[in-house]
Amino acid sequence: MAAVTKSEEGDINKYFQPIAATNNAPGDETMTANNGNGSNESTNENDATPNPDDLVDNDNDWVGVQNDEVDDEYQPLDIDDPGNWDVIDQALRDKLVQKGPIRVSKYEFPRDKVSKRRFSNYYYDRTLVNGEKCDRSWLIYSMTKNKVYCFFCKLFSNRRSDKQLACEGFQDRGNLSTKLKEHEICDQHYKCMLKWTELEMRLRKVQTIDKGMQELIKKEKAHWRKVLERIVILVKTLSRRSLAFRGDNETISQPNNEFFLGFIEWAAEFDEVMKMHLHGIQNDEIHYHYLSKKIQNEFILRLANETKSMILKKIREAKYFSVILDCTPDVSHEEQMTLVIRCVDTYSTPVKVEEFFLGFLKVDDSTGQGLFRVLQDKLSDLQLDIGNVRGQGYDNGANMKGLHKGLQKRMLQVNPRSFYTPCGCHSLNLTISDMVKCSPCGGTFFGALQSIYVMFSASPKRWKVFKDKVKGS
Repeated sequence: MAAVTKSEEGDINKYFQPIAATNNAPGDETMTANNGNGSNESTNENDATPNPDDLVDNDNDWVGVQNDEVDDEYQPLDIDDPGNWDVIDQALRDKLVQKGPIRVSKYEFPRDKVSKRRFSNYYYDRTLVNGEKCDRSWLIYSMTKNKVYCFFCKLFSNRRSDKQLACEGFQDRGNLSTKLKEHEICDQHYKCMLKWTELEMRLRKVQTIDKGMQELIKKEKAHWRKVLERIVILVKTLSRRSLAFRGDNETISQPNNEFFLGFIEWAAEFDEVMKMHLHGIQNDEIHYHYLSKKIQNEFILRLANETKSMILKKIREAKYFSVILDCTPDVSHEEQMTLVIRCVDTYSTPVKVEEFFLGFLKVDDSTGQGLFRVLQDKLSDLQLDIGNVRGQGYDNGANMKGLHKGLQKRMLQVNPRSFYTPCGCHSLNLTISDMVKCSPCGGTFFGALQSIYVMFSASPKRWKVFKDKVKGS
């Protein structure tokens, strides 16, 4: 069952984006659960990508891996691409038959290396002698291999006859028409088509040999879908309120396991789905519990990417926008620059101006040229046109507002319409500082005010005296 397990990994993507199911590379990790008798047992988990459909028992040993990182750059495998069907077992065959052949049409097909010709939608139709066209529903194209396959023979052939269309794929565009005509009238193709028709009908009527097993799998899929829905909602709730997911203890039914596991335990008191889920974990009945820190990080990452995509969609819809930047060192003594985009939100009712935070940018060169290079690269990565910038707002630092080498000057050289506005709060602070410096009385006043505050705030007793004597404090 290894092939269906690999093919179904990544089905959690359906909860976030309406795209074809993909799969991520699995990673093992360990999570400890209380067995209900006061002792802790290690429950190993291989759950790098949540998979409610993967319900196949695995007798292999589980290996615990700590502190695995989620790779947001990993490109998952496409199960709809026949070039990825290396090993086909019965479970994978049933899944593909239920989905049917997925045809690639709106795609710029590359040229093959032999004849330098392209595949086209023309080959999907067969022209009869009388001029009538018949659809070759069995013909499918692989974008990863740039080859064509027979859907029926790929799933049901014995791999010894007509290897090119059934196993390896066919790429020679110069002889493709002849090859297709020969293949669609061969006996092996007819046999595979009959097998596909029979299996598709039995699956549709739920009359397969393993009908009882199929019913159990459907119930399990429905259960896991409900579990994942509750976990996703909890992740969204904690993320929206900036609450800590994990604490000193990452064990179920143990103190100090913070909000994520704590709310899971709380939900199990009222919700039957989560109650069954925790019961299975504590009794070592399931390995895929999707409560580990790696799954939490992956959910957070996917929600963050989806949120950023929605923000970028609003910005592109508005077209014109302003950028707001500010630099500050973090606790690791590295310069971080915040990027905020200000634009008109046309999706809201009524239409209003909104500001969207898009992240922190690591800065190695804090000069005007260095900051401009970081901003330019980031806008390019976000696919935002720097020519659509209509405003820029920074503080009054020389590297920001410099008339000759500052960031605002570099931006104006590229886009003369990006009007610069200095930060109002920073300008007010500088104005007050200059006023105090110009007046000795002003300096004495603010100095005495600061000394009074320091004296009373340093002692709770003095602070109480201050509150008793000064009304309204």
